[in-house]
This record gives sequence, C-alpha cells and structure tokens, in this order.
Amino acid sequence: MDVRLEASWKEQLKDEFEKPSFKALAEFVRGAYVSKTVYPPPKCVFNALDAVAFEDVRVVILGQDPYHGPGQAHGLCFSVPEGAPKPPSLQNIFKEIHQDLGLPIPASGNLEHWARQGVLLLNATLTVEAGNAGSHQGKGWEEFTDAVIRKLSEGREGLVFLLWGAYAQKKGAHIDRAKHLVLTAPHPSPLSAHNGFFGCRHFSKTNAYLVSDGQPPIVWVKDAPDEIDVRDANW
Repeated sequence: MDVRLEASWKEQLKDEFEKPSFKALAEFVRGAYVSKTVYPPPKCVFNALDAVAFEDVRVVILGQDPYHGPGQAHGLCFSVPEGAPKPPSLQNIFKEIHQDLGLPIPASGNLEHWARQGVLLLNATLTVEAGNAGSHQGKGWEEFTDAVIRKLSEGREGLVFLLWGAYAQKKGAHIDRAKHLVLTAPHPSPLSAHNGFFGCRHFSKTNAYLVSDGQPPIVWVKDAPDEIDVRDANW
C-alpha cells in the first residue's frame, strides 16, 4: 500500500506500519482495489492524515466508513469533493452550524478548508466496497485509527474531540479527558439528528474552548460573515 501522508504522521505511526496486522490489512486493501470497486480513490485513502500535520491538529471529528457511492468519498469523513451533492448527514451538520452560529448553509460539501485549519476528519475505516457499507470493517483499519487517536491523546494537549453517535463514542473511550475536551452527541444522520445532534452547539463550544486557550476559532463556513461571539458559550 502506498502510504501517502504528511511526514509527521509517518514518524508518529512508523511502528504501526511495521505490524503484521497492518501488513495483512495492506494486502487485503490492495486485492480489493484490484478485484472490486473501492472508495475512496487510492491516492485519497490517507487524505485525513495528509491534510493536517500531527502538531497542527486542533479538533478531531470521528466518522465510521467512507461514503460508498460514486464520486463522494475523498478521504475526509463527512466531506465530499467540490460539485458532489451533500449527503444527508452533512446537510444536518450544516443545519446545526446554521442554528448554532447563525451562518449560511454552504453551497459546497467540501470540508478541506476545515482540515487546513487543523480539523482532523478521520473515519474509523478508511476504505469501503462500492455500495456495501461496512464491508471493510474488521480488517485492521480500526486498530490503525485507534493508534491515531491514542497518539493524539497521549502526545498532545487541549484538543477538541467531537464524537457523534455510539460508534464514535465507543472509539473515543480512551481519550484522556483530563487533557482534552470531548463533546458527544447523537449522529447527524436523519435517523438520529433530532435526538440531540440538533441543538448540541458543538461548533460554538469548540470555538469557545479554542479561544479560551488563546487559539483562533475555526471558520466553519468559508466567506461567511463573522461568527457569533463565542465567549459566553458553555462546555
């Protein structure tokens, strides 16, 4: 497997790449790309880790699988390439940003500008067979992405982890909450968003925490008016 990712992550994860479990995973993924249609495109598999250096991560959003439809997955959880229709969960994320911060709904579902600000958009499983959600679960990706979370929890301080849904919350169980802010809510899927994702105010709470730490807030919507004052947000 051609591991294309930012140099600091190569250093952080070098031991993971040498494990027999990762070598077996790489062999499985290579075979899957040869024999089936798999998403995202091979060059995008590690996009989340290529887009933001280890030392630049400020916020972590955990997803589960890449999108399994054509033209959607590009290696950043919940994000789609420019011009692709916004999937329902992403539409709900934007609705919550609108309700929370009063910002307009973006026309594009591409979240690369979040990554450029230090938001790690990490799926638990980095590949999936077309039309077959969850098809690459249990092959070794979970162990690898657990290592990513562990490295961040142990090696950094003052990060914000956004854990949406039971799967993400279980995966984040070992994050050191004495060192980091962990915010939980139901998944933004249409099946669960009305059970507490809407109204969670994770976006203003994230920015309030960052500002309190002397960091700039995340600009959640490009080219939008200034976001609301985050100083009175509670977390």
